[in-house]
Amino acid sequence: MNKRIQSALISVFYKDGLEPIVKLLSELGVTIYSTGGTQTFIEKLGVKVVPVENLTSYPSILGGRVKTLHPSVFGGILGKRDDETHMTEMKQYNIPEIDLVIVDLYPFEETVASTTDEKAIIEKIDIGGPSMIRGAAKNHKDVAVVANKADYALLEKVLSEQKGETSLEQRRMFAIKAFDVCTAYDTAISNYFHQLSVTTPFNKEEKSMRYGENPHQKAVFFGNLDEIFEQLNGKELSYNNLVDVDAAVQLINEFSDTTFAIIKHTNVCGVAQRSTIKES
Repeated sequence: MNKRIQSALISVFYKDGLEPIVKLLSELGVTIYSTGGTQTFIEKLGVKVVPVENLTSYPSILGGRVKTLHPSVFGGILGKRDDETHMTEMKQYNIPEIDLVIVDLYPFEETVASTTDEKAIIEKIDIGGPSMIRGAAKNHKDVAVVANKADYALLEKVLSEQKGETSLEQRRMFAIKAFDVCTAYDTAISNYFHQLSVTTPFNKEEKSMRYGENPHQKAVFFGNLDEIFEQLNGKELSYNNLVDVDAAVQLINEFSDTTFAIIKHTNVCGVAQRSTIKES
């Protein structure tokens, strides 16, 4: 079912690529709500924007930790449009319907990579952002959500071609991407506190494998295979091929001299250590 976007909440850290969407939404007559730096960015484009604090009746408080955490915002995101009780309560409490949420997250991984100051790192743990993203993704039957600047162009294309409308299939696709963003973000935070690498795969390039562990299953590799090794010949790699490569590399790493390993379905068919690769 197609839904026409009539209102949008935009609050992002990364502004690059956002300008065309904002101008398109304005041309489509969409009411735009925003906060802080994003609000200023939109105003400088000459586009009318409604401050979120006009909805909440509260300014940004606690050093910016609390801006959007309010029923007027989350009610507008989570309200089910086909539920009579929801709609009655939204009208009773003057909660506007929010049809599009464009929100990204504080740069947690980038902050960890650039500093060891735990105080600074803690402040980059986003609270309102993931909550709005999850709320919009949960309610994708009625709400479209974009949680990654890499998807700005796709959103612009959809809205332009469909004159401000989105299909349920498209909203579901954006919702899945949004849940992936939240998963990656929470994993990075958890890894930091467990003193593990905070690098997560979900915001990296995706490559579909020929098939998964079995022919009827799917598999995806996150990252760029060409940066890891050069494939000399043969078909595109499958999930099992990559598992075998990983097993071979782990086996070879147990030896100090030049070693060659042959592995099929993670079973070692042969392994040899010589002075050169050719001899091995």
